[in-house]
Amino acid sequence: MSGRERVVLSWSGGKDSSLAFAALRADTRFEVAGLLTTLTRDYQRVSVHGVRRALLLEQARLTGLPLWEVSIAAESSNADYEAAFLAGLDTVREAAPDISHIAFGDLFLTEIREYRERLVAGTGFRPLFPLWEQDTAQLARRFVDEGYEAHLVCVDTTQLGAVFAGRRFDHELLANLSDEIDPCGERGEFHTFVSGGPCFDGRVECRVGEVVLRDSRFAYCDILPGQ
Repeated sequence: MSGRERVVLSWSGGKDSSLAFAALRADTRFEVAGLLTTLTRDYQRVSVHGVRRALLLEQARLTGLPLWEVSIAAESSNADYEAAFLAGLDTVREAAPDISHIAFGDLFLTEIREYRERLVAGTGFRPLFPLWEQDTAQLARRFVDEGYEAHLVCVDTTQLGAVFAGRRFDHELLANLSDEIDPCGERGEFHTFVSGGPCFDGRVECRVGEVVLRDSRFAYCDILPGQ
């Protein structure tokens, strides 16, 4: 790994994080040195995705990388989130001062990329977007073909039916998506949890639990630890 620039990866535990991880590992310029995840401390779950912290910790263990956690309250404002995220980067810098970049799994939403670039400006971390503007249909198919295992854990029911919550992310699911839905869910149609694949040394043992509707909009599927 000598000579490679070290990167902390913004990690949600989902499909795009895993693909960004794979892209970085395949790039001889970079070494992924750790993961950074935002959790909602009231619930001990990954923010937005709703995945249990215990499953996140198992993912990190199977990557062999250190995990840094950013903790926010359930009703945090965007300013609260930004302050917590920047404090998280301070923690990364203190623990691993040789990390020079932070990578994100964003695909094509320019306003999101520009927001992240503004957020990290002045922190000393250079932003990377290893999946930027790749064809999302090809990415989705490649994810399945390369042997990743994932389930939809959050579905925005204003864009996609609640029946998709808990479904496995596979070719059958992709065939069932309408043309209005991005195959990678980049517009927030859905979020995923990855339990197996090339990024892990083993598999996260888990099973699909119940689906609940939150805020009269988001269908969350609880992924439970264990077989």
